[in-house]
Amino acid sequence: MSDPTYTYTTLPGFFIQDDSDVVGSAVGALPPRFGLLDDSPDRWAVFKAKIDELNRAGGGAVYKVFWLGRHGQGYHNVAEAKYGMEAWDAHWSKLNGDDELVWGPDSQLTALGETQADEAHAAWKAELPFGVPVPEKCFASPHKRALDTWKRTFAASSPILREEHRRVLILESCREEYGIHTCDIRSPLIHLRSLYPPPMYDFEPDFAETDPLWQPDERESWEHRVSRARHVLDVAFAGYSTYISITAHSGFVNGFLNVVGRPKYSLPTGGILPIVVKRTSQ
Repeated sequence: MSDPTYTYTTLPGFFIQDDSDVVGSAVGALPPRFGLLDDSPDRWAVFKAKIDELNRAGGGAVYKVFWLGRHGQGYHNVAEAKYGMEAWDAHWSKLNGDDELVWGPDSQLTALGETQADEAHAAWKAELPFGVPVPEKCFASPHKRALDTWKRTFAASSPILREEHRRVLILESCREEYGIHTCDIRSPLIHLRSLYPPPMYDFEPDFAETDPLWQPDERESWEHRVSRARHVLDVAFAGYSTYISITAHSGFVNGFLNVVGRPKYSLPTGGILPIVVKRTSQ
C-alpha cells in the first residue's frame, strides 16, 4: 500500500501543538491562529515564506503543510460518553443505537457537531485577512460525519476555499479505525454519491460499492491504521499542492502522527491540528 522509499518526519517550531508535552484538551479544538506561535499581523506571510524557502533549498527534501481536521461530535461520541468506554466497547458499540440515540451504521453529526464544524469555518474566516494559506487540496474520510464536517467548514455559505480548490477527494484510507463498532461501517457508494455529488465530491478510483473492510468480530490493528495513514501521505506528496486539508477521525490522525514520528495527540471533536511534514528519500 505504501512506498517504502520515503521517510516522513515533522518539522516543529511553528505551532503550539508542536511541543510533544502539550495536551490537546488543554490547547482546545481551535486555538487562536490554529496554534501558530507568531501573532504578528504578517504572521502567515512569514510562515509561507519559510515553507517556500525550505522547498527551494532542494537536497531531495519536500515540505508540505497539513491541516488535520477531526469531524464534529457524532452520535457515537455521545453514546460512548453516556455509557463509558468499557461498556461502550464491550456492548453498546456493537449495536446501532438505544432508546434515545442512533449511531450506526455510519454515525452522523449531532447538532453540537454541526456547530463545531461551523466554528472551524469561523476560525478559518478569522485568519483570512492575515493571509492564512488555505488548502489547495482536500482529502476526506468516506464517513458522513467527516464529509458533513468538511462541507460546513469549507464549502458552505461564504466558502473558505477558492473556487478552483472547492473539491474534496474521498479516500477509503482516511476512514476511522474499523471493525466491531457499527458507527464505523461506511455507507454504500450509491448512497454516498446521492448525498455528496460531483464535481465537489470525488471518490478515489476503485472505491468499492460496499464497505470492503469492516468486520463484526475483528477490530483493525494499530499497525494497519498506521499503514493507511502512510498511504495517504504517499498520495498527498505525489501531488503538487503544498497546503493540504485532511478531514478525518481521531484514529486516523494518530496513525498519521505515528508515521511522521509524533506522539499521539488528543484532538477534540471539530478540532484542527496543523503540522509541517518533511519527506526525504531513503
